[in-house]
Amino acid sequence: MDHCAVLIEDNQISDVFSQKRFDQKQFDDSVRLIDAKSAYIAPGFIDTHIHGFGGFGTEDKEDCAASILEISRLLAEKGVTAFNPTLYPSEGEQMLQAVRQITSAIGREKGARIMGLHLEGPFISPQRLGVQKPETVLPVSISFMEKLWDASSGHIVNMTVAPELKHMRELALYCIKKGIVLQAGHTNADYENMTEGMQVGILHSTHMFNAMRRLDHRNPNTVGAILTHPEMSCEIIADGFHVHPDLFKLLLRNKSIDKIVLITDGLKPTGQKEGTLYANNEEVYFKGGVFYRKSDDVLAGSALTMINGIKNLVASGFSIEDAVKAASTNPAAIMRYSSQGVIVSGKLADITVFDNDYQIRLVMIGGKIIFGGN
Repeated sequence: MDHCAVLIEDNQISDVFSQKRFDQKQFDDSVRLIDAKSAYIAPGFIDTHIHGFGGFGTEDKEDCAASILEISRLLAEKGVTAFNPTLYPSEGEQMLQAVRQITSAIGREKGARIMGLHLEGPFISPQRLGVQKPETVLPVSISFMEKLWDASSGHIVNMTVAPELKHMRELALYCIKKGIVLQAGHTNADYENMTEGMQVGILHSTHMFNAMRRLDHRNPNTVGAILTHPEMSCEIIADGFHVHPDLFKLLLRNKSIDKIVLITDGLKPTGQKEGTLYANNEEVYFKGGVFYRKSDDVLAGSALTMINGIKNLVASGFSIEDAVKAASTNPAAIMRYSSQGVIVSGKLADITVFDNDYQIRLVMIGGKIIFGGN
């Protein structure tokens, strides 16, 4: 809507006015008016796949909960109002302890809201590890999944899995009963594996085109299944490196806009100002906008922010409205965050204001101004 105003009462959106209605409205002195100065008023960004920011990461062993709270604070300044801390798999009890630590931070955050955990493994393909460590990958185990669920106190929101693994059907059915959104990723699945996964509810996918079996003219494989099945949704890392920008146009032609989710897959050193850079407890270096593992030069991950992802999507052919949907409305819908992701009366007042230069001007979370607004 062009030239609108949003009324916030308590922690909710109370009304949305057109310019005409706003001009006719009379407000008493108790109402604070903030002029956005022709900036965009958008639903707060929701990053459902992020490992860290500013030198703090989900892999931090000393006090992971404190690190998550720092990530929450820093992300709010970047327009993010909610996020799913994403955990690399680690060995046995170490992973369970990390899950407990992250869970303990939920409800204590001062910035972006911690929605719950995204587990990127451990039930993934050894053939599509990316930067993940082979010793942390496990065959499907319902008993370990139950331990992970218990350690999270029911706060696992989404989980990346390889649909082709043995016993994946049983795992999927367990997760669906718990309300966990399953994502095909780090997978060597062929087309048949993917369609079988869809049948048991694996309908989202992790960082599209990356760490998955590529399209082939004789077997569409993972990429082809995601592109051709309208029920499949997908994450996209819009840093211009993980995925060539012209492929964003392919997605727009093949996927409904509501099935595309912008993520950062941001690593611990994203935005870090000084010191040695580490991600997943291994030294990395920054080059060309992304991080590489120093020991073998393997691509380690992204340094993207959500606002820059929106900027890059627009530069690649998305409308500003569709780019914002990919950053807010779509992740909210796919993760079933029913009170977020749209500017509609009755929804939570999670709002990000940014200008034509993609600079964040104001961030509101639950009706409270966290950043800007002066």
